[in-house]
Amino acid sequence: MDHESAAVNGTLRTDRPHSARVWNYLLGGKDNYPVDSEVGDVILSTFPEFAAVARLQRVFLSRAVRHLAGEAGIRQFLDIGTGLPTADNTHEVAQRIAPDSRIVYVDNDPLVLVHARALLTSSPEGACAYLSEDVRNPERILAEAAKTLDFDKPVALTLLGIMGQLSDDDRPADLVATLLDALPSGSYLALSDGVDTNAALNTAVTAYNAQSANTYHLRSPAQIAAFFRGLDLVEPGVVPPSAWRPDGAATAYDIQGAVDVGVCGVARKR
Repeated sequence: MDHESAAVNGTLRTDRPHSARVWNYLLGGKDNYPVDSEVGDVILSTFPEFAAVARLQRVFLSRAVRHLAGEAGIRQFLDIGTGLPTADNTHEVAQRIAPDSRIVYVDNDPLVLVHARALLTSSPEGACAYLSEDVRNPERILAEAAKTLDFDKPVALTLLGIMGQLSDDDRPADLVATLLDALPSGSYLALSDGVDTNAALNTAVTAYNAQSANTYHLRSPAQIAAFFRGLDLVEPGVVPPSAWRPDGAATAYDIQGAVDVGVCGVARKR
């Protein structure tokens, strides 16, 4: 399927920037349109470190999944807000450790769907599935994910950079609670998002929101930490991404010069 087919079958908009494609541009990818790179350049002109911030979040994803598939023994992952495939996707990291890992990716951008179907291919022992769905519809996500994942066994729910896509009117805490309620004891939540404590980032996000079809909502560190309420946080708790279990393992991204303007954490459901 090409981009034009996706536009017919989905809601691909090439005249307005989309968060997944802007993020792809900031990560140095080529799966974006001029309108996305233009907004990316506006962000970088206001906050030049943002590209390094994007890479830092990918490093946290890799560290978190390595912990979950390794030390925590998780074999099922529900990755919501996948974004465009890049290096070290969830299934690649998990299946390097445990080839029988099963992963369900969820995103609502038709361009992501095109690339996911082509590139997010599982090991023979495991499974990968992709859902075209919005995080605002958790019940539908859970119903479809249950065709690949066994909700009687622990699942790692990953929400990286996705809660910021939701306004307070979308009741993001309730959406997280609905998703976690469907998962058994021993499941995990891995979550990261941008914080409102950096004036330059606030200005860059305001510029992005003025031009994008999707608005981003920075929150305080305490507001993001509240998403983990009722769960048992894994050490070192809710911290900047660079401080979450740095292990020296090789990654696909150079994070030199990255500025921590977000927080992240991993927590276990009792």
